[in-house]
Amino acid sequence: MARTTASRRPAQPAQPGRPQPPRRRRTFGDVVRALLAFLALAVLVVGVPVALLKIVGSPLPHSYSMEVLREPITTETFINVLAVVVWLAWAQFAACVIVETKAAISGIGMPSRVPASGPSQLLARQLIAALLLIGASAASLTPGLAQLGNLHDQPHRGGPAVTAQQTPGQVQQHQQRAAGGTQQQGGGPASTTVTPGAAAAAEAAKEATKFYRIQPPEGRHHDSLWEIAERHLGDGRRYNEIYQLNKDRAQPDGSKLSKASLIRPGWIMEMPADARGGDLVEMPVAAPKPAPDVQHYAERGGVKDTAAEGAHAAHTAPVRTPAQTPVQTPAQTPTQKPAQQPAHAEEAPVGPAVAAPSVSQGSGHGFGLPEALIGAPLLAAGLLAALGRRRRTALWQSVTAGAVRTPRTPNGPEADAADALRIGADADTVAFLDRALRALSARLASDGGKLPTVYAAWLTDEALHLQLAWPEGQPPAPWQLGQDQTFWRLDRADLPADADVSASAPYPGLAALGTLDGARLMLNLEAVPGIVSLTGARADREAVLASVAAELATNGWSDRMTVTLVGFAEDLTALAPARIRHLADVPEVIETMAAETAQRSAALRTAGQDNVLTGRTGSAQHTQRSPHLVLIATEPTEEEADRLAELAADSGRLGIGYLVASARDDLPGAAWALEVTSAGRLLAPLLGLDLEAQLLPAAQYEAILGLFAAADPDREPSASVPPFMVDLTDQGRPGVYARLLGPFELIGLETPEAGRSLLLHEALALLLLHREGVHPRVLASALWPRGVTDDVRDALIDRLRDWLGTDADGSSRMSYDATGRLVLSSTVVSDWDVLQTLHHAASEGPGADDPQTRRRLLADALALARGSLLEDRAPGRYGWLAHEIVDAQHPVLVAEVALALAGLHLDAGKPKAAVAAVQTALAVTGSDERLWLALLHATHATGDPARLEAAAESLLARNHTLNGAARGLPPRVEALLDELLPSWRGSIGSIAN
Repeated sequence: MARTTASRRPAQPAQPGRPQPPRRRRTFGDVVRALLAFLALAVLVVGVPVALLKIVGSPLPHSYSMEVLREPITTETFINVLAVVVWLAWAQFAACVIVETKAAISGIGMPSRVPASGPSQLLARQLIAALLLIGASAASLTPGLAQLGNLHDQPHRGGPAVTAQQTPGQVQQHQQRAAGGTQQQGGGPASTTVTPGAAAAAEAAKEATKFYRIQPPEGRHHDSLWEIAERHLGDGRRYNEIYQLNKDRAQPDGSKLSKASLIRPGWIMEMPADARGGDLVEMPVAAPKPAPDVQHYAERGGVKDTAAEGAHAAHTAPVRTPAQTPVQTPAQTPTQKPAQQPAHAEEAPVGPAVAAPSVSQGSGHGFGLPEALIGAPLLAAGLLAALGRRRRTALWQSVTAGAVRTPRTPNGPEADAADALRIGADADTVAFLDRALRALSARLASDGGKLPTVYAAWLTDEALHLQLAWPEGQPPAPWQLGQDQTFWRLDRADLPADADVSASAPYPGLAALGTLDGARLMLNLEAVPGIVSLTGARADREAVLASVAAELATNGWSDRMTVTLVGFAEDLTALAPARIRHLADVPEVIETMAAETAQRSAALRTAGQDNVLTGRTGSAQHTQRSPHLVLIATEPTEEEADRLAELAADSGRLGIGYLVASARDDLPGAAWALEVTSAGRLLAPLLGLDLEAQLLPAAQYEAILGLFAAADPDREPSASVPPFMVDLTDQGRPGVYARLLGPFELIGLETPEAGRSLLLHEALALLLLHREGVHPRVLASALWPRGVTDDVRDALIDRLRDWLGTDADGSSRMSYDATGRLVLSSTVVSDWDVLQTLHHAASEGPGADDPQTRRRLLADALALARGSLLEDRAPGRYGWLAHEIVDAQHPVLVAEVALALAGLHLDAGKPKAAVAAVQTALAVTGSDERLWLALLHATHATGDPARLEAAAESLLARNHTLNGAARGLPPRVEALLDELLPSWRGSIGSIAN
């Protein structure tokens, strides 16, 4: 329970003209209550043991013998046992009295909690509070009564930092609400004119209304509305009543309560009428400005300034235990850097916790896409990157198998999921997070420092806030202290472009749980001192677990990691085969983790390290333990839950984290308890959190797995058809022809005005590379990755439609399909479309069986390879190509065409034509080893040794450019050179080296 801290400043004379607070006089009822409290304490503390000693005697037996266990139970035995129970109850109550008396006399800090003594300690607290009413000096020692005692006896002193201290404007608002008075708007002291009846009503309101002042975190865990409701209303679930009473009310620091989880030290909370507790006070009196201690809270965000307290200036920041450290929201507005605070609290309002995010693209309507993926930028970025890697792996594996496979175009829910990933992915933020954390680790290693234990991170558009387990002093530049000693902050603009990011990932266990006012909370699962439990409906729990698992599997701020999953409906291994591991049930997890826990503990002892963080900096960082995170979706039995709690007791320092979903809210060993609601909120009452949960619902979960399954590199290559087949006859002459392979050129369209040309060309290129259709929100996120409003996006779409014009039948060349995607008509064609059509016709179409027709089709296709895809793209544009398989598919397809054509030329006895075909492809994809081998074969077939030596020399130079002098030629190329040109090592090889 919160305590008041009386000011120790010297008394100051009253100022002329300064209104003095009214005195609160002790009533006859106060005296009676105090005397009754004294009698009750005397009876309970002294009378009970005296009566027991006279009636029953000492609770301790006079002699000890095992024979007493064989004796029959008599009335005397029953009375003795009952007496022992009463003695124990008395001892417990006496301990409560001692604890509460000590806390009341000191007037500082939070009373210790006597185990299993809730009602007894509450009774002791109330009796002592009533007893201290007997004198004014004693009243100043009682929580919630300190203000009344000090103001009554010493009206000229500076106001203490009492539980309910308000600014004059707030007092006027309460007086107006209670008495109907008028508020003075001037800058001087407040005055209120009321009628006698209104004054009586105001007095009645004062008697009925209670207030509570949010306490600072100094020496105790942070206040939360849940705890306040639990202490004073008897039920933490009534926290919403307190929130509704105080919502949008101005606070002493000038800000307002807008979220139930965002409360700050020094704020004043009006309490429901039935609130009870010694640290509540009635309506505070008016004062011309906040008391000095209140100024400190308004100016410093709750951090007490002890430097002005003389002998108390030597202040050590309290070290909080893990169980006491809540996850907080950074209090400073992230878009502003810390500035010098004004001298007066009235001039220094503290800003909102975090800045609201900018308007995102396409936020006006959902278009039917899964918003859960769109609203999870880190998760979407990881999944999109992993999907791209898997598709490229499948592409190259199909090349190795001898049958290039066109990636299957997703449809239905999978297409929606793919679009949502493209819209939601924020690769820049992932890169910033990864570089910032690695740079911090590298800087600490170079300075000889150690990595701090981080419980959570808050990521905003402007900055990264790390919440430490305990204060670690001043962070290394460019990091700076945040809202208090337990926050380190880095603004995005302050991260140097040349920062050393060679260190291992220091906090790979960070996983996003949700957002609060635009700030994304990431919990460091491997640092939690115990289990993180998750309650709620089963479907909601599974959606949270799926999101966490998918992000851990694919995130870009981790190096090595093991994610063990239990009870997941589908196999997530496809997302990251090197990270994901599925186990059958909880007993198997217990067996596996028991062995690993013992192994890690022994390894740390052998290395002389206290935790895994110690080994993540320095020269040996790459050999240290990677995190192992265990996600359990299966309900554990009582025995299994107890065993998991034992394993998790020391998991924080071992780099092992446990996230367990359960229907029970009392899971053993749970350090942090989370609850997901059906409304999509993630609650952690004891941590003061109420987030918009990051979810991966079952439908999106299945769609994501479908996307990865379609890109399975191990599946059998099969014949594939391009998504768009061009009519190659004279009747299929296009109305608009775009050249994307090489410099971007357009035929059949007017040149747009210079200011709009780049956007229109890029939008058209995106549509041409996605003949299946492009969602308007995907188009917007591709063209404006930092965000755009709906009206700007829609204006571009209208302008693009007008620019493309209409076909001969009057239909628009760009329209919406049944799914709401933008599609081009068949009269708008690109050279990429023609290349795919020609290759398909030559390999699987009507020309596949006719060498002459096939050679003609392949020659026409290779003639289209003028260069790399969109090689003249403007700097900063076409960033979306990094996630497109076409960027890798284009050079592979060109190489396939050249190799097939060269083979046909060699079969026809035309080696020079074969060399020309291979050299054309090398200009597009110079690193393809298959082309190097084909060039040597074709050149050797010319029978000209000088030409072969020149070809070998060109390959050596190309290899030097690509790989450097340290790496030699690929083994297969070297072996072929040894066969075709045995002298190459002595002549060309020495020149290259």
